[in-house]
Amino acid sequence: MCSIVSVRCSSGGAFAGLAMMTMMLALLLTTTIVSGDNQIELTEQLPTVMVAVLVRNKAHTLPYFFSYLEDLDYPKDRMSLWIRSDHNEDRSIEITKAWLKRTSSLYHSVDFKYRSERGKRESEKTSTHWNEERFSDVIRLKQDALQAARMMWADYIFFIDADVFLTNSNTLGKLIDRKLPIVAPMLVSDGLYSNFWCGMTSDYYYQRTDDYKKILNYDQIGQWPVPMVHTAVLVSLNIAQTRQLTFERKNLPVGRYDGPVDDIIIFAMSANYSGIPMYVCNELLYGYIMVPLEAGETVPGKDLEQLTNVLSYIVNEYGALSLKQDLSRFVADVPKDKLSLSHIYMINLERRTERRTKMLKHFDLLGLDVEHFPAVDGKQLSDKKVYDMGIRFLPGYADPFHKRPMTMGEIGCFLSHYNIWERMVRLNQQEVLVLEDDIRFEPFFRRRAYGVLADARRIGGWDLIYFGRKRLQEEDEKWIDGSEYLVKAGYSYWTLGYVITLEGAKKLLREQPLSKLLPVDEYLPIMFDNHPNDSWTSHFRDRTLSAWSAAPLLLYPTHYTGDEGYISDTEDSLRIDGTLPAVGGPSKGSSGMVSNDTRDGGQGQASQEPKKGDKEQLPNAPALLSESGIGQGEHDLETKNRRSEL
Repeated sequence: MCSIVSVRCSSGGAFAGLAMMTMMLALLLTTTIVSGDNQIELTEQLPTVMVAVLVRNKAHTLPYFFSYLEDLDYPKDRMSLWIRSDHNEDRSIEITKAWLKRTSSLYHSVDFKYRSERGKRESEKTSTHWNEERFSDVIRLKQDALQAARMMWADYIFFIDADVFLTNSNTLGKLIDRKLPIVAPMLVSDGLYSNFWCGMTSDYYYQRTDDYKKILNYDQIGQWPVPMVHTAVLVSLNIAQTRQLTFERKNLPVGRYDGPVDDIIIFAMSANYSGIPMYVCNELLYGYIMVPLEAGETVPGKDLEQLTNVLSYIVNEYGALSLKQDLSRFVADVPKDKLSLSHIYMINLERRTERRTKMLKHFDLLGLDVEHFPAVDGKQLSDKKVYDMGIRFLPGYADPFHKRPMTMGEIGCFLSHYNIWERMVRLNQQEVLVLEDDIRFEPFFRRRAYGVLADARRIGGWDLIYFGRKRLQEEDEKWIDGSEYLVKAGYSYWTLGYVITLEGAKKLLREQPLSKLLPVDEYLPIMFDNHPNDSWTSHFRDRTLSAWSAAPLLLYPTHYTGDEGYISDTEDSLRIDGTLPAVGGPSKGSSGMVSNDTRDGGQGQASQEPKKGDKEQLPNAPALLSESGIGQGEHDLETKNRRSEL
């Protein structure tokens, strides 16, 4: 036998029906004296909103869901909460109670009811099984919410699922400002999934269209009429036609609907039959959404991975997560490991504390045990220091983009990687992952990293595996025989992240690269003998480094050239002044110093030239991705601000 518990509270005390309606009407106007003895200005208060939430087995998302809901920059005394929860197998009710205990008094009213019994319905095979009984219960509850909002004369009802994170605190106000009858904020997931459809089949199911990608991609920005919105939906109840909106099939016009028993489809068709347009708005990045689990998938498995993906996106975009202190106790620490490797290093300049802080948050989310490796700071280098360190530059080297010598930042970057290779040899570390601090992790990073490493170890014969890079060769790279995740690396830029073996580190050190220095992302392709400049490669004899690459890649830059917030500590640092000896030292009879004739004479135009930080633009790149072991759907979007480039 189960019990139904009801918690109802209000900022003004318990009241019902007519009393609530009268009070809400009275709150519509306030008066403010602005000047003079009699002159006053009438100020209309913001519309009232009832927020409707259904909760089931969301203990893993609720701490973040409630934190972001609380962060909404909308007067809480103009908001009412309507929450229902049942058939939980986790701490969802406990978390909801804990949050409401602290926040209930802030809101105009709170109506929270839940079933205290635990476990799935008898008719359900698993907790992710959607059968007719479950659909019927959800339909009944959403209809109850809609009716409750009407009865309290709310101006709006905002349906929102408990696995949505509204990271934009202005979401509610912005949507209301649109003055649309039904509007949804477009939400970003860890794939192509979002909370709207652009097409619907004749039997009422989802249909992919070109417009879907354009909206999801932010290629077209605004408010767009669509046949379906769900998961986070704002409905204006002041529009008379919305009285005809329903979640129940029996309320639809007789004989018009022969589709499935499905809450979002019935609601969409009721809007359609009533002549009420639905819109999705993508003017801003409003927030994030979890992809619904399929039957057989589990919360401890797939859903927790998805949550990690989404939280990682939020850290990338905002630098931190919103998690209220009283809810943090419900979030367990993720156990950390080294991905079965000997060690993981993150190269980071001591002065780049904001990058280090962000990366540490990623490591906490992903469960990565990483050592901070202080980078050699190019700002602390000078020509004399570089010379005293015994560094000499490769004769004839010029940056391929700018035709300039190396910068101090590039020298510092090379030395940072070089120092890790030396430490590997000194400590006999067999396999090491080297990470830079301006990276973002692709979805399902841990699972995919283990897959890459398992393939590599099973096949053998490698020294280095790129986890992140910029491909420069147009021809397709060959798959490693027997692997679904690895290709033979071609000419590449960037050292965002790579796994290197002890033997690989020894090979890189044996060539004594400090005596013929060039940037590290030019040195690596030379060492695996896949570099287009024969003049440079001729200075290195043992070019036997065996380099592979994860495909698709597991890491990408946080920013590309031209993006807001793009900073390069290598490209944008000071250059050497052209007075350092080249290989072999000064010629006889010279002054002992040589001039580097690769200096860029047009420094003022450098910002208009291509840079290494530019996004990879290769015509054959999509073909490589489509043949990989990961579905094409995770990779065929090119989005602005990196919001969905997965």
